[in-house]
Amino acid sequence: MLVKIESVLSEEEVAHSRSVLEGTTWIDGRVTAGAQSALAKHNLQVPEDAPQARALGEVVLRALGRSLAFNSAAVPFRVFPPLFNRYDVGMKFGAHVDNAIRFIAGPNIRVRTDLSATLFLTDPADYDGGELVIEDTYGEQSVKFAAGDMVLYPASSLHRVEAITRGSRWASFFWIQSMVKDDGARGLLYQLDQSITKTRAELGDTHEAVLGLTAVYHNLLRRWAEV
Repeated sequence: MLVKIESVLSEEEVAHSRSVLEGTTWIDGRVTAGAQSALAKHNLQVPEDAPQARALGEVVLRALGRSLAFNSAAVPFRVFPPLFNRYDVGMKFGAHVDNAIRFIAGPNIRVRTDLSATLFLTDPADYDGGELVIEDTYGEQSVKFAAGDMVLYPASSLHRVEAITRGSRWASFFWIQSMVKDDGARGLLYQLDQSITKTRAELGDTHEAVLGLTAVYHNLLRRWAEV
């Protein structure tokens, strides 16, 4: 399931993030790639332990916490600390699948990567190329969203970033371990939650149909969740 989540960051938060990133050091992005992915990866990245990355990571995590759409789609248990990358002219990332497990060194926590996320920090008009291409059950989907918007998709998906031919593409990227491991079950819960939201708006919170659908949602979540 591929989900577009709009306005995760406000215009002010995007501007602040870019201002901070302009003053930081960028290194070879292969430092966080697996052995196979490193062969296909050509981009730049802010070091994971850089103060700027940690500070901006907190901005992103706070934004995720207030995003009803993100929490509905991801049903998050753990979020890997957000990282930041850039693709300049000629840079790309060939087809790959993300590592199944990521390790957070400080607290010694392992994160199962159920979902991958890319949060765009550059307006699409400011660069050519750089599309995130994701292969799913419906074929290839090309993603190039507005600054502040985010795409959420299964980490098991084969995906790539096309070469930049003009400008520079900046983004935050990270992974999520969901309380609902199965992508199909998580997708059903998301669709059900979206239907409940629409039904509440039409019928009100106390209508019998709303109460019944809400009960079904939570009972399914109780059945499928791993915490």
